[in-house]
Amino acid sequence: MEIDDNKKPGMDEWMKEAKASKDASHIGMYLFHNGVVREDAKALVRNNDLQSRPVKEMNFLPDREKAELAVQETLSKPGIYYARVWLNEGKLQVGDDIMMVLVGGDIRPNVVEALQFLVGKIKEECVIEKEIF
Repeated sequence: MEIDDNKKPGMDEWMKEAKASKDASHIGMYLFHNGVVREDAKALVRNNDLQSRPVKEMNFLPDREKAELAVQETLSKPGIYYARVWLNEGKLQVGDDIMMVLVGGDIRPNVVEALQFLVGKIKEECVIEKEIF
């Protein structure tokens, strides 16, 4: 699947396209992830750093080629037949969407694992996030 350009997608549109895909008859479950800029800093939510300041905005820079490779790797996982990603870009405000990810596959354990894999890979290898306080 392709990495979408900067136009924010609609989930209804994505689901319509997913259900019309060539492998749709093999898919029993879709999972969706919508990452959003939050006020609570990573240091607070991940490390319980009570000294962290509230996030005011975020600079977000995706590497779309790496993200495409992550999608392809996700599609090679057992039971996964559909994966799609949209990544925002630029200076984002609290509440703005960072990313949208849709994964479809045969059974729940495969789809849950694939979504966690893809979102993790994107966050760790395909984007730069800089919180601004």
